[in-house]
Amino acid sequence: MLVLGVESSCDESSVAVVEDGRRVLSNEIASQIDLHRPYDGVVPEIASRMHTEWIVGVAEQALKSAGLGLEDIDAVAVTNRPGLVGSLLVGLNFAKGLALARGLPFVGVDHILAHLYAPHLERRIEYPYLGLLVSGGHTVISRVDDFDQITVLGTTIDDACGEAFDKVAKHYQLGYPGGVVIDRLSQQGYERAFDFPDPSLHKGHHPFDVSYSGLKTAVINQLEQFWDGKSEKSPENIAASFQRAAIGMLVKRVKKALLHTGLKRIVAGGGVAANSRLRRELTDIEGVEAVFPALELCTDNAAMIAGLGYHYLRQGSVSDLSLNAYPRIKRFKRNYP
Repeated sequence: MLVLGVESSCDESSVAVVEDGRRVLSNEIASQIDLHRPYDGVVPEIASRMHTEWIVGVAEQALKSAGLGLEDIDAVAVTNRPGLVGSLLVGLNFAKGLALARGLPFVGVDHILAHLYAPHLERRIEYPYLGLLVSGGHTVISRVDDFDQITVLGTTIDDACGEAFDKVAKHYQLGYPGGVVIDRLSQQGYERAFDFPDPSLHKGHHPFDVSYSGLKTAVINQLEQFWDGKSEKSPENIAASFQRAAIGMLVKRVKKALLHTGLKRIVAGGGVAANSRLRRELTDIEGVEAVFPALELCTDNAAMIAGLGYHYLRQGSVSDLSLNAYPRIKRFKRNYP
């Protein structure tokens, strides 16, 4: 089955062709980073406008790169949640129009599940495993039992991990996108120049939840309080110290979740899954296999949408033209110790 995937949840216009849920024939991504860089963040109106201008050309290029025509496509899969509504609607309506014109089945795909599926495009991974989604909009620790069955164990109670990276980078004018810049700067910094805190959660929160708001505030507003008085207050030292705290906080919760579930494999996805420190610390957990997607599959892409969509289509799950776009994350089943 050849599935054409469409992804437009934020600021990447992406179209891909994937065969039987795994073999990526093409994965075209048109990035808007340069357009949003002057604002140090994604401007929703600009994002949706550019999707409108680019989506047809990106689709044509995806088909060309795969050496296929529209007549070869068997089905269409498209992101319909979560994300920026204006951006989602561009991709969703394009997919609906294409499916209607060609008489093809189409299915809406959850962006969160697709990120967790991304590593499956490169290798076979047995279920169950601990899934870690870390991106600019979401931070979720979950037990994954199948392509569409996850149980949320922990999540952020405020800022997402990637969001904290972006806000710190913006405050110190380090550059955009923040996660990439901080990761790069941290390679030349002293990670213990600032002893940033791991915020304690209030009673009522769960042991696998994380909070990045307090850490972000400390880095931005309380630098003097945590300065060791000896190290230079350089962008490199700030980046290294912040990254150590941000990733360390997350890995601590992951280790607790692994112990609780007894799982021996962790699969990471999302933009922050490209972070070098996160990859190193998860790989170093003794007795646990850590699986990451290739760097190009960490960011938003249509290959993961087409790959996951195949499994829905194979079991007969097809969406109709009433399918809508939703900005918020789906309410998944939750389980806590």
